[in-house]
Amino acid sequence: MSEFNERYRARFEKLSSTNLADALDALGLRGATYGIRPMWHTMGKVIGPVVTVKLTAAGLTKGKHHLGIKAIEAANAGDVILIDNGGRVDTSCWGGILANGAKLKGVSGVVIDGAMRDLDDCIDAEFSVYARGTVVATARGRIMEEATNCMVQFGGVQVRPGDIAFGDRSGVVIVPQEKVEEVLAKAEQLFDKEEAMVAMMKSGKSAIEVDSEFNYEKMLK
Repeated sequence: MSEFNERYRARFEKLSSTNLADALDALGLRGATYGIRPMWHTMGKVIGPVVTVKLTAAGLTKGKHHLGIKAIEAANAGDVILIDNGGRVDTSCWGGILANGAKLKGVSGVVIDGAMRDLDDCIDAEFSVYARGTVVATARGRIMEEATNCMVQFGGVQVRPGDIAFGDRSGVVIVPQEKVEEVLAKAEQLFDKEEAMVAMMKSGKSAIEVDSEFNYEKMLK
């Protein structure tokens, strides 16, 4: 079992992307992305260290492998494949063959700043995909892999190999690998406060009373 799975996975699983985004904001860190969502509503969370893929337009320089293959090979069980396609939604950069290959390798899921296809195949494989949308157009002849396991941009956030991707129904958050302990501790603190607020309202306190006690507007200070 990897160090991440041993030390952190269970702690991350209890949280939400919004807990983590608030913690990142409180600590002055950039990690909240936008517009990258689960591709079906019953899909589970995606959590793990990332193997990155950087894509570029196809042209006279040819790629040596189909995009994503090297990332699957490099991934360990529980990792997340993260694809930077610059937000393009006119062409796919992930599909059923890749999903099945990644699933067999034990990959936690894929998060894509771009579009995917073969959604039915991914659902059948029970392989989680977060993306900007679906499209039928193949990557072949349109885009190619520029590099694997390099620094990329993902939904406006800098991401390096080994940073932590977390996805749930609200979206995707990136946690810098050297800030995991700090971000988790803050996110857990915020989670506990929010749980206490809900419990108080369920016990009969009004929303205004609860807000006065917890000062929600300044909880990130």
